[in-house]
Amino acid sequence: MIRGKNLTKKFGDKVALDSVNFEIEDGSIYGLIGSNGSGKSTLMRLISGVYMPDSGEITIDSCPVFDNPILKYQVAFLGDTPYFLSHSNLDDMSKFYESMYPSFDRSVYNHLTEIFPLDRKKNISAMSKGMQRQAALILSMSLCPRYLLLDEAFDGLDAVMRKVLKLMLVDGIEKRGMTAIIASHNLRELEDLCDHVGLIHDGHILFNNDVETLRGSLHKLQAAFAKIPEQTVFNGLDILHFERSGSILQMVVRGDEQEILSYVNRLGPVFAECIEPSLEEMFLYELEVKGYDVKNILK
Repeated sequence: MIRGKNLTKKFGDKVALDSVNFEIEDGSIYGLIGSNGSGKSTLMRLISGVYMPDSGEITIDSCPVFDNPILKYQVAFLGDTPYFLSHSNLDDMSKFYESMYPSFDRSVYNHLTEIFPLDRKKNISAMSKGMQRQAALILSMSLCPRYLLLDEAFDGLDAVMRKVLKLMLVDGIEKRGMTAIIASHNLRELEDLCDHVGLIHDGHILFNNDVETLRGSLHKLQAAFAKIPEQTVFNGLDILHFERSGSILQMVVRGDEQEILSYVNRLGPVFAECIEPSLEEMFLYELEVKGYDVKNILK
């Protein structure tokens, strides 16, 4: 398990992370969502041991990460701007990684170079941004890491390669118990992939939840009435959001779906149904209830 306790990191007068607390279970895909400059990349570098916290602690299996080579061998971190040795090709970089990481698997590397359409002998600096991202993914996955940290993992990848990456992540978790942490500013990109999601903003984790639990607790209710009842008749429901459009009422309600529909059906609607809100909608409504100004948090 990865655990951060009262984690703080500063760069001069800038507080990048401010007393952050979180836990990431093994064998999960954890999505770290936040706008640019929110603290995502800093947190990833702390988890991977690139940065040392100014206060608090970051641990894996209760052991500090910084200055711990045994743990670092188990972590693969792919930053938003991959680094490659000067004038190197993919095979050159594979030999470099193999010399540094005991876990590097040559058979995995060969398999991945068949999946990703890259020229192994081509100078990486001459490749496009998307191809460089693919090269970095090949090298990172070839390490067979226990923890895979991807900062803006899908940046520069086309739709086919995005799908391939998602399948690779799921395969690594099912076969090796790998844990993946994916930082992104695009919540929709991670909606069908992550089983846990954390929202970071201005150096604080505002929201941290299990996706399935979140999905089961919030429902978007649509109901039509021949005569719209007063809003007060719905006071028995835990309503996060309420709006009216003509004869249609739309509400976001927390609770059991069948109990919500049973309550509304007693009021005699023309029709009533619950649909699943998107993950972004769930975050927005939960944040509004907690009193946050969501305009600049998710975008």
